[in-house]
Amino acid sequence: MTDTLKILAAQLDPIVGDINGNLELARQTLKEGAEKGADLVVFSEMFILGYPPEDLVLKPSAVEDCMAAVIQLAGESADLPAFIIGSPWQDGELFNSIAFCAGGEIAARYDKQELPNYGVFDEQRLFAKGRSPACIVELKGVKIGLAICEDVWFERVPMAAHAAGAELLVIPNGSPWRRSIHTERAEAFDRWSVLGLPYIFVNQVGGQDELVFDGGSYATNSTHAERCGLVGQFETGTELVAFDLETRKLVLKDKGCRLDHDGWHMEYRATTLALGDYVNKNRFPGVVIGLSGGIDSALSAAIAVDALGPERVWCVMMPSKYTSSESLEDAKKCAEALGVRYDIINIAPGVSAMDEMLAAPFEGTEPGITEENIQSRLRGVTLMALSNKFGHMVVTTGNKSEMAVGYATLYGDMCGGYNALKDFYKTEVFELSRWRNEHHPRGALGPEGEVIPERIITKPPSAELREDQKDEDSLPSYDKLDDILRGLVDREEDIRDIMARGHDEATVKRIEHLLYLAEYKRRQAPPGAKVGGKNFGRDRRYPITNRFRDD
Repeated sequence: MTDTLKILAAQLDPIVGDINGNLELARQTLKEGAEKGADLVVFSEMFILGYPPEDLVLKPSAVEDCMAAVIQLAGESADLPAFIIGSPWQDGELFNSIAFCAGGEIAARYDKQELPNYGVFDEQRLFAKGRSPACIVELKGVKIGLAICEDVWFERVPMAAHAAGAELLVIPNGSPWRRSIHTERAEAFDRWSVLGLPYIFVNQVGGQDELVFDGGSYATNSTHAERCGLVGQFETGTELVAFDLETRKLVLKDKGCRLDHDGWHMEYRATTLALGDYVNKNRFPGVVIGLSGGIDSALSAAIAVDALGPERVWCVMMPSKYTSSESLEDAKKCAEALGVRYDIINIAPGVSAMDEMLAAPFEGTEPGITEENIQSRLRGVTLMALSNKFGHMVVTTGNKSEMAVGYATLYGDMCGGYNALKDFYKTEVFELSRWRNEHHPRGALGPEGEVIPERIITKPPSAELREDQKDEDSLPSYDKLDDILRGLVDREEDIRDIMARGHDEATVKRIEHLLYLAEYKRRQAPPGAKVGGKNFGRDRRYPITNRFRDD
C-alpha cells in the first residue's frame, strides 16, 4: 500500500463570538484527528470567531482575542496534526485569513483575495484584500495551495496556486445554503477544473441569524464526475480523506458519496436547522406559537417540533368571535398530532375592552381594518406576555407573500423573535406542508405521518378577522400573486415582462405598489433564514421612503 497524506475535514457549527467555545471545539477535533491518524485537520472559514461575523470584526478586542486564540492553539498542538483554521487577522490592515499551523507555530498565513460584496455579503466593507494570490505550504512532500471560499468562484486564485506548483488545493468555506447552491458552486468551480487540480472543499454547517449553512463538504480530483460528499448536508462531523503520494490524487469512495439533490427535503432541513440553532444558540428554553388553525402556523409548529422536540414547543389558540369551529378543531388536531402543549386563550374580552376604551374617539366611524388589527395585536400582546413570563421565544408565522404585500400586522402577527417561513411564498408553504405529511425528515425530532391535518391544507386561507373573510377577497389567487412577486422581488423584472406572462396590468401595478408600501413593515420584521434567491432582509435593501413606480 502506498503512503498517503491523511486530511481530516472538520464540518462543524461554530458560534459567532464564542471564541473560547470555538477554540475548545478545535482542540477536541485536533485530538480526534490525532486518534484517526490525520496529518492535517481543516477547519472552516473564520472558524475561531464564527461566520459571518459582520461588524464584530470592527471591535479590536474581538480580533485580538481571535489572533491570541490561534497562536495559543498552535503552541499547544506541537504533537498533534498540522491544521488550517480561519480567523480575522490584523496586520496593518484587517484580513479574512486562514492560518496553517504545524510544529507548534503558525507556519504560514493566507489572506482572502476575492471579497464578496453582493447579496448577503459585504466583506469589502470590512476586510482588505490579500496581497498575494498564491500561498503554498508543504506537508509530507505535498505542495498544498490555500484558498478561502469566494477565491474559488473565480479562476485567478486557483490558477495562481497551480502555477506556483500546488498539487492539492484546500478550501475552507463559509458558504451559505440556498436553492440551487450546488449547481451554482459546480458551475463556478468548473471554470478552473481544466487545471486537473485535486481539491477539498470544507464548509461550516448551522444557522446564523438569517443564513443557514449546509456543510456539503466534499473532495474531488477536479473532474466533473467525482465530487465526493464527505460528512453530509446539514450535519456536523468529520471525515478522513487520503491523498495518495504515488498517484498524487485523492482517494475517493466508490459509492455513497454523492451530495443530495436540491428539493423540498433540503429546504425543510434548512429551515429546521436555522430555527433550531437560533433558539439554542440564544439559549431560549423553547418557543411559543399562535396556532390559528391555518396552514402557516401549522407548518411553523411542525418545523419547530422537528427542530426542538415537542416538549419545547407551546402552541396557543387565541380565538375571537370570528374564529370558525373548523379552525378550533383543526388547531387542536394539529397540536395533538405534533404532541405539543396546547392552550386556548380567548381574546374576546380583550377586544371588548379595547372597543370600550376607544368608543369615544371612534364614535361615528365605521368598523374596518383598524378593528381587525386590534385583534391581531391582542394576540401579539398575549404571546409576548407568555414569552416574558416563561422565557419561550415567540415564533411568528407570516409567509413571504404576506410580507411582500404588507398583509401582516405590525406589532401583531409580526410580533416575535424569529420567522421560519420568512422566505417561503404561500404556494411553497402548501407544497412544503404536503411534503412534510408524506416524509419524516432526517434528524427530525417530531413524529412521523400526517402532522398537518388535510383540511388545513385544502381550506381557503383566511385571517378570520371579520365575517366570512378570505385572503382572495382582496388579493389575486396565490399562484398568480406569487408569480408576480417572484418577478418583482427575486428577478427584479419590469412590469412589462410580468404582464407578458398573462398578468393584468392593473393587478401587477397594484401588487408593485403594495410591495413598496410595506417596506417599513419588513424593516421591523423578525429574522428568518434565506432559502430562495433573494430574501427580505440581507438580500433586498429598498428605501422605505420611495415614490418610484414602474410605469
